[in-house]
Formats: sequence, structure tokens, C-alpha cells
Amino acid sequence: MRRHNSMQDETTVQAVQEGEVVTRLPEEPVQEVASAQAELEQVKGERDQLLDRLARLQAEFDNARKREAKERQDVRDYTVSSTVEPFLGVMDNFQLALKSDGSAEQLRTGVELILKQMEDALRALNVVPVESAGAQFDPRVHEALGSVETKEFPDHQVLEEIRRGYKVRDKLLRPALVRIASNPSVVSD
Repeated sequence: MRRHNSMQDETTVQAVQEGEVVTRLPEEPVQEVASAQAELEQVKGERDQLLDRLARLQAEFDNARKREAKERQDVRDYTVSSTVEPFLGVMDNFQLALKSDGSAEQLRTGVELILKQMEDALRALNVVPVESAGAQFDPRVHEALGSVETKEFPDHQVLEEIRRGYKVRDKLLRPALVRIASNPSVVSD
């Protein structure tokens, strides 16, 4: 077959060189056309299967992304609700205290009880106050608001806590605002 085709090609080249117009259609066997069409249909079928698979995977990915976002939001909602719940009782007690007609001393006692309830709620969430008064100044947990010159206390000792600082386990939520001692008799190196 190759030999026959190459002979035809040589004849065509020869005829073109001699100036003859050659109008010959290539002769393809019917089997090759049918085989090419069958292969084309097979490739189209595979393409359609791949496109269908791609569409399904995209939909599955989209659903997984939406499900993950919903689960994340559910976890946030659960965290907020479990965090806020202990403080609802504190708010109720503040409202009762505002409605009461008791004396100033009774009101003070009520506020102290509410403060204790608030501290218990924080402790249940692993929120603990930063140790300040009497401690040595630590810039990792304290923020110095000022210093007081004194000879009674060692240099950089916390004298007064202005605002309490808090930690969750070992992570600092906010530093304590403090005033520290400045002892001029202690020579700094």
C-alpha cells in the first residue's frame, strides 16, 4: 500500500513539474474513515464522561465548602453561647440590685456578691487575674502607668493596681495597669 501511495506521489510530482494540472482526490480506504469516526466517538464519549465527572466533583467540593462554613459557624455560636451563659445570671442580679430599695450598705453587699459571681464565671472559663500588688514588675503582664518614689519598697515593686489584668491559662488577655516603686537608694546596673 505504501509503495502504491509513493508511486502516486511521484506521478503527481512529475505531472506538476511538466505543467499538468492534477485534480486527484486522495484515496482513503473506507475502513480508515470508519475507524477514525469510531475513535472520534470514543474520545467524545470519554470527554463527556470527564466533563460529567468534573461537574460532579465541583458540586461535591462546593457542598463540602458550604458544609464546612456552616460547621464553623455552629462552633462559633456554641462557643459564644457557652461563654455568655454564666454571665446571664450576673446580669439578672445587677437588674435586681437596681430595682431594690435597700440601704447603701445592702446595695454594697449585693454588688460584692455579684462581683464574686462574676469572678466565679470567669474562673470557670479559665480566666484568672494577673498577680500584681506586691509583686515585682513584669513587663510581660504589667503595664506601668507611673512610678512613686519611695524608700520603703524595693525598686520596681508593684505598689498599686489601677486596672486588673487577666490571663486565659498562660495567654495574656490584657495587662494589668500598675504604679511601681522607684527606690533611688537602689543602684541599677
